Amino acid sequence: MTHPLPARAGHILSFAQTLKGGGVERALLRLAGEWAARGRRVTLVIGDTTGPLAGELPAGVEVLDGGGGGYLSMARAVVGAVRAMRPDVIFCPGNHYTGAAALLRPFADAPIVAKLSNALAGTHHGAIGLGYRGWLRLHPVFVDHLVAMTPASAGEARALMRVPADRISIIANPPARRRADAAPLALPAGRFILGVGRLAPQKRWERLVAAMLSMPADVSLLILGEGPERAAIEAQAAALGIADRVHLPGHAADPLPVMAAATVVALTSDHEGVPGVMREALGEGTPVVSTDSSVAIPELIDSPEKGTIVPRGDAAALVAALTRWLSPDVVRPPPTPVAGDPAGDYLTLFDDLVSSARPHRGARR
Repeated sequence: MTHPLPARAGHILSFAQTLKGGGVERALLRLAGEWAARGRRVTLVIGDTTGPLAGELPAGVEVLDGGGGGYLSMARAVVGAVRAMRPDVIFCPGNHYTGAAALLRPFADAPIVAKLSNALAGTHHGAIGLGYRGWLRLHPVFVDHLVAMTPASAGEARALMRVPADRISIIANPPARRRADAAPLALPAGRFILGVGRLAPQKRWERLVAAMLSMPADVSLLILGEGPERAAIEAQAAALGIADRVHLPGHAADPLPVMAAATVVALTSDHEGVPGVMREALGEGTPVVSTDSSVAIPELIDSPEKGTIVPRGDAAALVAALTRWLSPDVVRPPPTPVAGDPAGDYLTLFDDLVSSARPHRGARR
């Protein structure tokens, strides 16, 4: 007597708008590479395949043209790919992409799994905030399952999106790994504060640049990343007379050696999800100073030995925290790498959804 093989998510399809940088896209490429290495067929629809992350496209992953860098053109390409290829699972890699998932729902027979990559509260205010809260509550209609990266993030999803607990899993991002092929980055002489992330308004790098005025003269600031705020950051540093101490080398293929060499890593954002930068820094044994930009921040900086959390907009608190970690007698935290097997946990979830006789489909209730 033969027994049918258990259902399996043999083909996973995901998508991204560009490869110009960003933690969401970088995490997606890591996951895609690990899924492909474990024998799954992985298809990525990419709107614009140019940019710094193009060199991180993993082997064994099929990449389809997403029609340029526009969001709607990417969404149309995803719909076409889903209709033509009929994947077993569709993975939405972050909050920015759930609009495409909503457009995709009428054409998709496969379960849609969406990862929460950014904070749900505090990102919009006034009339826009009211509309955004309504949008969040629509997500259970077109997303079958949510993945949060920490318990607090999952709680935020239950409260604001009204997603039942049995439709939320907690899976961390896969850890970054050292890259032997990455060109080494020239580091500032002496002590330096490190920021890692897109040069975008959300990150509020101007707070960190302003704090440099209160730092000792031998301390430099290095920010890895690229984005639309480069000119504003450079102008601010010049106006403050510290242009020679503020370095913007652009995207780094492997930021881990720089994190290990930094005196302290700083995040000054208005809002974040679960910053991979923080996990990577702590994995290297480097302390972190962060604004209270997410419910997940206290889960990462869960003891004063790992770093300091400061209120957003409190310039004095930011200066005091940085000064503390710049002290020559400070004790760096022990490395705390990401535990478990995130890529494998995703595959277990995908297989469970595919094997369910009746996967939750909000649109079909």
